[in-house]
Amino acid sequence: AIGMTRTAARNGVLIYLSVEDHRFAIIGDEGIDRVVPEGFWDEIKATMRERFAADRFAEGIAEAAGRVGEKLHAYFPLREGDVNELPDEISTEP
Repeated sequence: AIGMTRTAARNGVLIYLSVEDHRFAIIGDEGIDRVVPEGFWDEIKATMRERFAADRFAEGIAEAAGRVGEKLHAYFPLREGDVNELPDEISTEP
């Protein structure tokens, strides 16, 4: 398990890509999902879909991560003593 739901503020976000199946998903834990505007995840998915359709995969992923980062910064700003609760590594496990 990736442990996405084990953050204190429940603000983990998973950007999942399955290259082989040509599928992707963006999943926000309940803390961040509660504060982002309605339709936020669908907007990001639509943008990613557009970029992917144009063979601009890296741009689609970077744009999605950037927009998620903006919301995390706005709603969950860094506070003194904060620690990174989840690893930042890209997982390539099946």
